Amino acid sequence: MSVVIEFDRVSRQFVRRQNASTIQERFMGLIRGLPPAEAFWAVRDVSFAVEKGQSIGLVGHNGAGKSTILKLMTRVLEPTSGRVATQGRIAALLELGSGFHPELSGRENVFLYGSLMGFSRKEMLRKLPEIIEFSEIGPFLDTEVKHYSSGMYTRLAFAVATAVDPDILITDEVLAVGDEAFQRKCIDRIYGFRRAGKTIVFVSHALDVVRSLCDVAVWLDHGEMKAYGNAVEVVDAYLADVNDKERAEIEERHKSAEPDQEWRERMRRGTREVEIVRVQLLDRNGNERVTFRTHEPLTIRIHYVAHERIEQPVFGIGINHESGPWLTGPNTGFDRYHIPVIDGAGVVDYHIPRLPLLGGRYLVSASATDCTQLHEFDVHDRMYPLIVHSEGISQRYGMLFIEGNWSWRE
Repeated sequence: MSVVIEFDRVSRQFVRRQNASTIQERFMGLIRGLPPAEAFWAVRDVSFAVEKGQSIGLVGHNGAGKSTILKLMTRVLEPTSGRVATQGRIAALLELGSGFHPELSGRENVFLYGSLMGFSRKEMLRKLPEIIEFSEIGPFLDTEVKHYSSGMYTRLAFAVATAVDPDILITDEVLAVGDEAFQRKCIDRIYGFRRAGKTIVFVSHALDVVRSLCDVAVWLDHGEMKAYGNAVEVVDAYLADVNDKERAEIEERHKSAEPDQEWRERMRRGTREVEIVRVQLLDRNGNERVTFRTHEPLTIRIHYVAHERIEQPVFGIGINHESGPWLTGPNTGFDRYHIPVIDGAGVVDYHIPRLPLLGGRYLVSASATDCTQLHEFDVHDRMYPLIVHSEGISQRYGMLFIEGNWSWRE
């Protein structure tokens, strides 16, 4: 296979100055001279190659250098050092606002873009009906582009870029703008390009799409290449790194934050003959955590104090998705786990051997009631955060991992 995009130890440096924020600072700057410039590397020593017909994804945090890489591919920028080589006609959808002249109408921009790609006016006239149909902006085609909404702009830009039959299609967060129906049309067309053997460079925070669409991926972190290879493996490595950082941050914040008593009281109800004094989420080693992985064991521990003798109490837990749906609500009464009497302090554990939740943010509740479950001693309603990560899990959609098997016959 021939290489159509090659980066050989490419670096790109920018120089930035600190802007004065007040009139006084600007005046002093004129007297004392401009502040010293600060150099920084947007991309540093990046090397990879893309073969004809391959799809490559660029992943990383905002500011990692992904857009700079795309601008180097399209020659909008030149590298400070290293070599960038490309072969074939490139159509690029970079950040919103590039590629079209705002003072020209949509129709005029179509012909301008076509001419820059080497197409005659007659050839673009033949393509125009397809562009209008895909973009769905026919009534506004002769309106100046500066009056377009971001969605209208993106529709037209994507329609034109994919209609000129490029050898290499470069997209930068094209799915971030537009409604659900338009995003599906874009994905369908991108998959059509892939089936046709075109080379695709894809930048998106929709990592599931990167997994399914791309053959290889590059993970960038502060301008440096952290990984390059199979798209699934690179995306999983990137997600694992993001999850580890998020887990450390959340757990540190959870340990150090002062409890918001007013908020807790709003989420709490009951007569307090039995008082829940603490709720812990514990891993297999008994360590308290906030973040867990799908299929990892989880123990929810309820610490209580019974201020009087209570016979046959019922303890329960609940798990809600942060968007609202109540996913489960077991308790000792439903499960016929008999607690004869409590008086004083104690703990009740609910063990989940294989957490069935898929990646997302959840809220845990805890409750203590009488044997009828009608009288509430203490209810902590959705007071405890639970973060679940599911990298490496085959199922991607929904909230629950349900065990099942496929079968097929003719």
